[in-house]
Amino acid sequence: MIRSTALDAGGAQVLLSNDLGDYAILSADEFEAYKLAPDTMSLDRRRDLEARSLLAEDSERQWSQLEKAAFNTRKAFLLEGPSLHIFVVTLRCDHSCQYCQVSRASIHSGKHDMSYEDATLAIERVFESPSQTLTIEFQGGEPSIRFDLVRYIVERAKQRNETEGRKLSFAMVSTLHHLSDEDLIFCRDHEIRISTSIDGPPELHNMNRPNPGRDAWERTVSAVENTRKILGPEGVSALPTITRAALRNPEGLINQYRDLGFPTIFLRPISPYGFATKTRKAIGYDMADYLRFYDQALNYILDLNAAGEPFEETYTAILLRHILTPFHSGYLDLRSPAGAGLGVLVYNYDGRVFPADEARMAAETGDDRFAMGKVSDPFDVLMSSEAMRWLATGAVSEHLPGCRNCAFVPYCGSDPVYHATIHGDPAANRSGTEFCQKHTHIFQSLFRRIATADAETMRTFVSWAMQKPRESVPYCGWIDQ
Repeated sequence: MIRSTALDAGGAQVLLSNDLGDYAILSADEFEAYKLAPDTMSLDRRRDLEARSLLAEDSERQWSQLEKAAFNTRKAFLLEGPSLHIFVVTLRCDHSCQYCQVSRASIHSGKHDMSYEDATLAIERVFESPSQTLTIEFQGGEPSIRFDLVRYIVERAKQRNETEGRKLSFAMVSTLHHLSDEDLIFCRDHEIRISTSIDGPPELHNMNRPNPGRDAWERTVSAVENTRKILGPEGVSALPTITRAALRNPEGLINQYRDLGFPTIFLRPISPYGFATKTRKAIGYDMADYLRFYDQALNYILDLNAAGEPFEETYTAILLRHILTPFHSGYLDLRSPAGAGLGVLVYNYDGRVFPADEARMAAETGDDRFAMGKVSDPFDVLMSSEAMRWLATGAVSEHLPGCRNCAFVPYCGSDPVYHATIHGDPAANRSGTEFCQKHTHIFQSLFRRIATADAETMRTFVSWAMQKPRESVPYCGWIDQ
């Protein structure tokens, strides 16, 4: 199907795209001719559109073998099955983050930890997934409080994998505050990737993420340094959650990450899930405010790159991979059909299984519609649960109101968990939702930049999309292998 969407309010530029992800950017006059009399367009433009399969509707002809291969490449994740398996080993945490999506438990609680029995059953579910690539990720709460469980799960999964032969990897999201050197050595030896949160300069971080000692910033920065000593310079990554206070100074936030030696930043807006909805009035903002912040931040990052300093905005890089390459990034929120359940399973501390981390966050506020079952249920039973059937009604963007005619749909996703949580229906009309506002604005911005084809911007975009060092892209269209 060929779709069209204006890239600006006046329609001076219009994006055409098809299900293969091929696209062209037309002027207003070209688009008028395209609609009414394509034969009046220049021969070069008609040939270009025909080469991109943008001149004839799919229903008017059969796809070629090359086009079928291109579509199958873009949707290859459909054949994989759940590859990300999140273990919430405890809900306990000693931070009181303003935007926390779950009702954390006291660090002294004895009722909010995963049992060894449930951990063992969850490992069985992991290996029942057909995916040949498996990632086990530890979350919380603060997972390092139960590092004994982390050790057990890693060692048992690796033992199981000796006969399974899957590509198995591990990750952990942590404040870093409770990780001993012995724990970090275990992470190094078993190649556990670690991610933490840094919300900006000390005063902002400490305000957003208070801990009992009121020294969250100092302890986090010290722990980052120690983690790098043991795991190596790239042994820990970080990302901020953008609260209202962070909107005031995007350059300062980015500079803080540069000063700490991080080469990337993920400009993640505040969550609308779970208990975070209760604090949104105090620290939240309108999507328009976030998008102004994002534009300012991206401009600054592109200027850094043009000046010779490689620095990446991770979410932009994910979107560019969808636009500029035939491959999907793997990012779960931007899949169609949706990644919930099909790409990720979450094993909660209480033994329940959810199709996404956001779904278990909603459950913590009493919304149990997303629960797929228990870790004792076989994989096939979980996948055929009522929750999965419900989410399936909003899983395919190409068939959803507000998405089906949008030219950005080949690069976007459906995210039914978000729409079920916020709008009550996984198949809710996406038009006007914050999800749609965010992605429409960012896609319009990126395609306008691509249309301008500034050489330095395109070098940066290609390096991000291809996951290559910027110096390996001498100019757009050429990559030095």
